[in-house]
Amino acid sequence: MARESNDILFRHPRSEHTNGRHTAYMVRTSSGDVLVVDGIAQSLDRQAAQFLRTEFSFTAPVPVLGRDCTIGLGDRLGLAAPGHIAAVRNYQATPVLVQQSMRELNLTGRTWQDILDVGTFMTFREGYTAGFGADGDHLKQAADIGRVLSLGYTMVTLDCSEHIARDDGEDRVPSDVADRYLGRTFGLDNGQSITLDRPQLARAVNIYGKALDFTADIWRMFWVDGTATADFELSIDETTQPTTPEQHFFIANELTRRDVRMATLAPRFCGEFQKGIEYIGDVARFEREVDTHAAIARYFGYKLSVHSGSDKFCIFPLVSRYTRGRYHLKTAGTSWLEAMRLIARLQPQLYRRAHAWAVEHVQEARTYYHVGLDMARIPNLADLSDQDLPGLFDLDDARQLIHITYGVILKNSILRQALYRAWHDMDARDSRPYADALCAHIGRHLEALSVPRKNEE
Repeated sequence: MARESNDILFRHPRSEHTNGRHTAYMVRTSSGDVLVVDGIAQSLDRQAAQFLRTEFSFTAPVPVLGRDCTIGLGDRLGLAAPGHIAAVRNYQATPVLVQQSMRELNLTGRTWQDILDVGTFMTFREGYTAGFGADGDHLKQAADIGRVLSLGYTMVTLDCSEHIARDDGEDRVPSDVADRYLGRTFGLDNGQSITLDRPQLARAVNIYGKALDFTADIWRMFWVDGTATADFELSIDETTQPTTPEQHFFIANELTRRDVRMATLAPRFCGEFQKGIEYIGDVARFEREVDTHAAIARYFGYKLSVHSGSDKFCIFPLVSRYTRGRYHLKTAGTSWLEAMRLIARLQPQLYRRAHAWAVEHVQEARTYYHVGLDMARIPNLADLSDQDLPGLFDLDDARQLIHITYGVILKNSILRQALYRAWHDMDARDSRPYADALCAHIGRHLEALSVPRKNEE
């Protein structure tokens, strides 16, 4: 620690806070941001983050899924939170500013601690005091769940896809399960009802039986036998087959019987939720099914969660309408794409290098994500002027190329260093192009979802 340095470019205008014991603020220096506490400069390290979470409680995440509209805003770079905060600040929506999966951690080389600490620093710097969540996303192993809970994450998304089976056509329905469903009708608050016949029930047992056991075991381990207070989301969306309303009801009912209390559940909706592009599928069918899925969620007292929600503008009004404004939406890759769009606009030669590296390594990246990417539909960069490059991000195939290759781009140490330097140099006292771009882009999501502004009744 040292006295406040003379190497100060500017003080972040929203960052000054006092709690009666300490006065702290954040400044930008030529080498990055620095925290100043009672006149003493401190690096933005783990110790500084813990100090802020202790002394300024708004910088610590809290459980938020009980609020009506919540939006997961994954930040793969550790740079997006100012734009995310700017986007949600004027809307009746609560952000989950800390959201990463094990896949993203492995591809970006970051850690659970780093991601949490960045969330703390950015809420402090931006003066955001309305509360935010921290999600250990798509976790499959008990050890990983234990790790994020020990760090103070306030949401766990359990991915049980490895325990979801194929239906082999056999009838393994126990007699007590048959008694609970066959010949019964379950009325929903939208006027619809759920019934399961024997074949439907047998399929549900075959496909989800082991996933139910796994989910109940994890719940018992951390929320019953342990002391977890984090929000619990169940993800059953990482499969190829859509979750039927009957299967959704069966899953929720069986977990309720085992005293599992979900805050949110993410079904596998009909159609395709590919990364970074518009919804692909029958919108009329989606409308019918999301109506039923939302009513099932209300029946059991949790919210629907929509995964891979970036840029699905055509279905956003339906999600908002049929959930009655109570839902969780997850985004992540779209913020990375906006960062790279900015590089294409302001650092075209650097973008050309990153794009070429992505093309060279796209097959490696395809192993991580299911996309309909057709490389033949992406223009050859040699045929494009520098002014044309940002337009690539209006093309689905080019978007998906850059979306899925974030890991291979960031693992190239030369590219990584050049990109971070470019983003850092763009950010100034009176010019924040990345934050402005994200504010507009995430704001477009919130508008399409009909999220009320805070000054609206």
